[in-house]
Amino acid sequence: MTTHTPGRTARRERGQVAIEYLGFIPLLLLVGLLAIQAGLAAYAANQAGTGARAAARSASMSYGGCDREAGLAAMSGWTADRADFSLSPPSSLDEVTCTVSVEVPDILPGVHIWGRAERSSTMPRT
Repeated sequence: MTTHTPGRTARRERGQVAIEYLGFIPLLLLVGLLAIQAGLAAYAANQAGTGARAAARSASMSYGGCDREAGLAAMSGWTADRADFSLSPPSSLDEVTCTVSVEVPDILPGVHIWGRAERSSTMPRT
């Protein structure tokens, strides 16, 4: 007949929980990194929209193209460094449309998921 020792069983279960927790950590890290990556993509898209609006607003006051300097000034530093501006062909002489594309940075090197965030803005010429 064997006797059951309560302290021994509790110690074994604690070890099992630790092993299960260690197995779950990579999944938690992956979810966390994806959340950070999604936040960066959303921020880049927001900044692209801000730059497009500022460039189109400034260009609407003249008959030139998109005001790249005004768009860059409206954006934060790292998004402005990754931004490309383009002037869409005008549908009429009464408005101007500017498009800004911002490259989304990658959290994990070599895993290029998001690509570029692109936003356009149209303003009436005054």
